[in-house]
Amino acid sequence: MLRGKSVMNNSHRFKLSLMMFLEFFIWGAWLPLIFGYLPSLGFSALQQSWILNAFTIGSFAAMFFSTQFADRNFAAEKFVAFSQLVGGLAILGLAFIHAPDPAASLAAGAAPPSAPFVPFFLLMLVHSLFYVPTISITNSIAFAHLKDPRHEFPRVRLWGTIGWIAASWPFIFVLADWAKIPAMNEVGFVAWIGKVLGTSKTGAAALAATRYTFLAAGIASLVLAALSLTLPHTPPRKASEGAERFAWLEAMKLLKVPFVLVLFIATFVDAAVHQCYFIWTNSFLQHVGIKVNWVMPVMSLGQFAEIGTMAVLGGVIARLGWRKTMVIGILGHALRFGIFALVPSGPVVVASILLHGICYAFFFATVYIFVDEFFPKDARSSAQGLFNFLILGFGPFVANFAWPQLGSVFKSGDQVVFSKLFLVPSATALLAAAFLFVCFRPPEKARPPAGHGAAPAH
Repeated sequence: MLRGKSVMNNSHRFKLSLMMFLEFFIWGAWLPLIFGYLPSLGFSALQQSWILNAFTIGSFAAMFFSTQFADRNFAAEKFVAFSQLVGGLAILGLAFIHAPDPAASLAAGAAPPSAPFVPFFLLMLVHSLFYVPTISITNSIAFAHLKDPRHEFPRVRLWGTIGWIAASWPFIFVLADWAKIPAMNEVGFVAWIGKVLGTSKTGAAALAATRYTFLAAGIASLVLAALSLTLPHTPPRKASEGAERFAWLEAMKLLKVPFVLVLFIATFVDAAVHQCYFIWTNSFLQHVGIKVNWVMPVMSLGQFAEIGTMAVLGGVIARLGWRKTMVIGILGHALRFGIFALVPSGPVVVASILLHGICYAFFFATVYIFVDEFFPKDARSSAQGLFNFLILGFGPFVANFAWPQLGSVFKSGDQVVFSKLFLVPSATALLAAAFLFVCFRPPEKARPPAGHGAAPAH
């Protein structure tokens, strides 16, 4: 009997790990390159901001609407299946939207035409509305079926990191300039692979090949939709007597607890700083000499480091506690952006990207685990959505307007002065770390205060 139960638990862990792999493969396939891709479609700066903020709109909807279904009215695994089916078809459609051939317009003396904005934005919005809620819901599914979430969740979640990496590395070959690469039988395998790894598409050809990122994301979404139907059943949790009708409102009420409010503020700031990394690192890496087909793999080095930090996260939390672990995570941003600003050498910059593992695991993943311990069970998915609202929504929403504007402030001619720009997020992260260190005082264990499900502050 015990052996049968162990086999079942192992089967659950395998499926949960595969779920995380696909969940973050989808996001990792398109996010790193989209910031450089959108201008190539002829979209204005405002249109680009709207497209990027479709993802943040998805997080707003997840907080106020979507997670309500998973929390109290809908089986979580079925919600994920339906969401990935619709979201996957939407992002597949993005691969087929591109700017018309500019030759005719140029011959007539007109400006090059842009891609149709409204269909592109609407497809990204549909994808985001259905995909973003699944980030918190897949966390909730994992927490519901793990015996010891504090120690087991990091090991399951690290497969999401592996999925992000797996989405990045094939693009070394997708973005290689095959017209300049000789046949393998002419030069031998060693010389051939050297040419493949060292020859990148450039200009319009590189941007056109970027469309394959949406194909990869869409296919992975459809696979996850099918897998979700085989996940362990996670039934809806009915609201307890006296609880709010809307789960998100009950989660919001927890902000009156001081340590939760402090974490809420720090998470917003750190999420905004984190978004700066995605907005500017693509351009910065090319600025320091990294070829375009290596940008995604180089950025994925941070996910390699994340694997190591996720693997030891449970032990770090047990030894250092919540506050110190989270502070170290925020300080990782400060150090990385400081290196970007002060030591703009290719090898040093590439090495500093390894700090991403500390930035993500020690803060964001720790926040998810903390939420699972300290929020009431009947609103747990919505509590995850509350912090996803900051991590994926409000923080990036503000950042998508603020950080590009900062680039226009620190500009010399047509070139961004990265040595000045990156000092701003570095200093912002330092302030956030200091604020969290001084003000965040969670209790050692979750003990519900009278009439509520959150632990009191000490």
